[in-house]
Amino acid sequence: MTKKKVEIVEIGPRDGFQNVPEFIPTELKLQAIDGIIRSGVKRVQITSFVNPKAIPQMKDAKEVATICLEKYPGINFFALVPNLCGAQVAVECGLKEISYVISVSETHNLKNVKRSHDESFSGLSEIIKLYPNIIINLDVATAFGCHYEGDIPIEKIMTFLKRGYDMGIRSFNICDTVGLAYPLLVKEVIENVLKEFPDCEFEIHIHDTRNMGIINSYTAIECGINKIQTSIAGLGGCPFAPGASGNTSTEDLVYMLNKMGYETEIDFEVLLKTAKLLKEKINGDFSGHHIFINKNNVCNQ
Repeated sequence: MTKKKVEIVEIGPRDGFQNVPEFIPTELKLQAIDGIIRSGVKRVQITSFVNPKAIPQMKDAKEVATICLEKYPGINFFALVPNLCGAQVAVECGLKEISYVISVSETHNLKNVKRSHDESFSGLSEIIKLYPNIIINLDVATAFGCHYEGDIPIEKIMTFLKRGYDMGIRSFNICDTVGLAYPLLVKEVIENVLKEFPDCEFEIHIHDTRNMGIINSYTAIECGINKIQTSIAGLGGCPFAPGASGNTSTEDLVYMLNKMGYETEIDFEVLLKTAKLLKEKINGDFSGHHIFINKNNVCNQ
């Protein structure tokens, strides 16, 4: 029986680090990325090209990206950009792929990137025209609900995706930005988007705010998604969504998938070592579970 392959997309160096209040030394960021790559991860979101005044943690974005691209030419690195300026810097650094985020909830979009839907899609259009050869993933934020606007109707998600599709986008990341997803909702959304846009690539980004990150990610896999975004040690959340702390832990999901016979090509022990290093060195919010288990398999939380 052929094992089902699942690609783990590590987003900790961006989404995990951005919420940490104290600046993480660039050397530690690079050490963490080294460990992530040694574990076998092939696709990593290494930073975000945002205004340092908005997110000071990303002030070394150019340095991190430049060093990583030079050191690991075979790894698929990408970065988040909020606007054309961010895209320009990403391209100058040598990145071939970027993520551009727009929230389905316009209220959240205004708080997150200070733009209306029309303004955000206009900005995306500018990037597409200026950089036609760069791969653009559209992060579909608040797809599973929003603290400001409540439930997001499936029709609204489809209309949103169609707008990006008509602009030429063929890669989408469906995001549980504020941690409101649950398995039945994940199943409904994923089945609908795969049916309506069969020629597109889809990833999923699930938060563990309500301790459902693993089950929601697994539900997406069972529904046909084979690219899952996770964060080392479960670091992260959305700084513009109250209470939305905690991404799904990379090592926790890898442990489960490896045990279940899925093909991740990732060494759990190497990954866990890096996760525990970050737990030791960083004062952040961690939703991972394995980082709290000692050598005797006893939880020391």
